[in-house]
Amino acid sequence: MGDTGVRIDGNTLRLPGGAAVRFIRTLRLPETGTHPLPPGLGEFPVRRVSDYPDTVPEQWRARGGVMLPVYLREAMWLSFGGTLEPAALQVGVGKVCAVSGKPWSDRLARDPQNYVVLPRQPWLDGINSGKGTVRQFVAVPLGLGATVEGQVTGEEVWGGVQLQSYALKEERLAEWRETQQRMRSASGPAGAYGAAAPMAMAAPAAPGAAPRRASAMGLGVGGSMRQEVYRDERPLADWAGTPAGRVFVHLVTPPEWRRITGEAPPPSPVDRAAYTRAGLPWFDYYDQDARDLAPTDALEGVKPVGDWLGDDHEPWQPPTSTQVKPLGDAPGKPVEDGDW
Repeated sequence: MGDTGVRIDGNTLRLPGGAAVRFIRTLRLPETGTHPLPPGLGEFPVRRVSDYPDTVPEQWRARGGVMLPVYLREAMWLSFGGTLEPAALQVGVGKVCAVSGKPWSDRLARDPQNYVVLPRQPWLDGINSGKGTVRQFVAVPLGLGATVEGQVTGEEVWGGVQLQSYALKEERLAEWRETQQRMRSASGPAGAYGAAAPMAMAAPAAPGAAPRRASAMGLGVGGSMRQEVYRDERPLADWAGTPAGRVFVHLVTPPEWRRITGEAPPPSPVDRAAYTRAGLPWFDYYDQDARDLAPTDALEGVKPVGDWLGDDHEPWQPPTSTQVKPLGDAPGKPVEDGDW
């Protein structure tokens, strides 16, 4: 399908209309209990599939997009900091909507809502489990049935993460820009929404061996955390009827990452007990003006990856109350899209 208007800026995906998405490494939560928001441990490196035509699997070339390396059972969250203008963003996990649990769609829907609203939604750490919680995104291989895709659809075909953005209609966007201009005139200059995530990792690489079938990865779920997925307060008619851009994000194992890109993958995630013992912060976010989406039947029944992979033997040390911090309310070549 060619150029989608999606660009990579460092390790940030910039979608048409100003939406910015980073994939952030984090600590994996226990699969029992409900926890504060875990910390960010740096960005996943992101590379364009089209830059490695000789080493990526043929199926990946057909789908286009980008790729990033993940370890088995590694947890991640999506940061939307740096988003420039309002956007409706669909997030798919194996082409299952992470918000509604419905199949991937090229149209926005409200009942149930199948998108998050930026910049109101600052991040997304997992699938919507309702009642002010999400279940953490955790990487697992396809073929076990442990992914959200496998549990909801009964098949594991796609894996990865899918992103699709919609802009406001021109007249609504013009109104929003006028409002922002009046606010800036009254209070001084303002930057983009959100804060940048730490630790960008990047290094160009040489191609390796001939292409072959890669070990495909998808997202299952882990522990529960306190996070709301916000209801859109705008009329659905305010949004454009067609997407501005989309991108397929392939998840690759560290050995495959090295083979495809020639780069060393990031080190395995830090021990979570050591992180807590060091007194580093966890987070709690609350927006009193926003309304949380209810859970859907499809996502309520998704089981954690431990049901397939066994107990998590990594020691857990919960953060102290003083570690939980309250939070207040593109250059580069284009990313190629394909058939998915």
